[in-house]
Amino acid sequence: MARIVKLFEPVTFRSVTARNRIVVAPMCQYSANDGLGDDWHVQHLGARAVGGAGIVFTEATHVSALGRITPGCLGLWNADHAALLARLARVIAMGGAVPAIQISHAGRKASVSAPWLGSGPVAAEDGGWQPWGPSEIAFAAPNQVPHAMTEADIAEVVGQFAATARMALEAGFKIAEIHAAHGYLLHSFLSAISNSRNDGYGGDLAGRSRILFEIIDAVRAVWPDDMPLFIRLSCVDWMEGGLTIEETVELARRIKATGKIDLIDCSSGGIAAVGPVIPSLYPGYQVKFAEAVRTGAAIATGAVGLITAPEQAAEIVANDRADLVFVARAILAEPTWPLRAAATLGAAVQLPPQYQRASVSPR
Repeated sequence: MARIVKLFEPVTFRSVTARNRIVVAPMCQYSANDGLGDDWHVQHLGARAVGGAGIVFTEATHVSALGRITPGCLGLWNADHAALLARLARVIAMGGAVPAIQISHAGRKASVSAPWLGSGPVAAEDGGWQPWGPSEIAFAAPNQVPHAMTEADIAEVVGQFAATARMALEAGFKIAEIHAAHGYLLHSFLSAISNSRNDGYGGDLAGRSRILFEIIDAVRAVWPDDMPLFIRLSCVDWMEGGLTIEETVELARRIKATGKIDLIDCSSGGIAAVGPVIPSLYPGYQVKFAEAVRTGAAIATGAVGLITAPEQAAEIVANDRADLVFVARAILAEPTWPLRAAATLGAAVQLPPQYQRASVSPR
């Protein structure tokens, strides 16, 4: 007899209901051409939707060519991109999952090569470009020093986030997530490690978070009130002088007060190439951040980071430490991880009719 397992109960945000609380986290594929994906992206996300997850995110989808991490990163800033993204949304929905998109700008971490090519800076003669950031502080010694954004630049990027969100809505996505983690543009504004500005976009937490709130307002203005909007945050920088969990909880309270955000996806780190020292990496080492934000700010959270065992994922949700579990590398390695988790936990799941004979013991 199937057990009642909260991890596999439906969950609703505004008008959108997912079949369970397992999320395929955004995972860059570095396989697009001028921002345009192809059949690789279709099969990649389609396999994970059919694999049983409740919500399936695209990889970080960038708001401009300048905002890409690598020349191979996915984008959504023109009609060609929109056609491919619409196909991705349809494929995810066909597999029974909620199609979700992460909207991003790489900031000072832009213009580098794919990981399997070394992640080094890409020179202008090889198709690279100068990154943008809050201040003229490079991510790492080999990386280019970013252009310190003017207020006009900031306004341009705010508009780009809104434009990408509008195209994502038209493409059929049901959840959007603003990427403000891992050292990319919005995180680099939030952290004093990378933001040394002395204008209204620097200084204290209110100044450093100003661009984030402007983007929240701009995206929500085009994203319907009955559809969910998430944010991914790096909750701590793991560096002296960087973001702390106390600051992040305060930021989450301010985010909650806007009434425009439905969930905070709680990650950590990524602000600098050298310096961060994580005390120890262990299964679920970031869950405590999701729990702290959920409790301290009274807002739904997602847990992410070395969540690989079904029992581990079930415990996080059952004990209200987070509302969703974002799984990345485990699902990258095993697209049907959610189905195996259901079998391990004794939870009932509904397979697509084309696959239902797989749930019957062979004769």
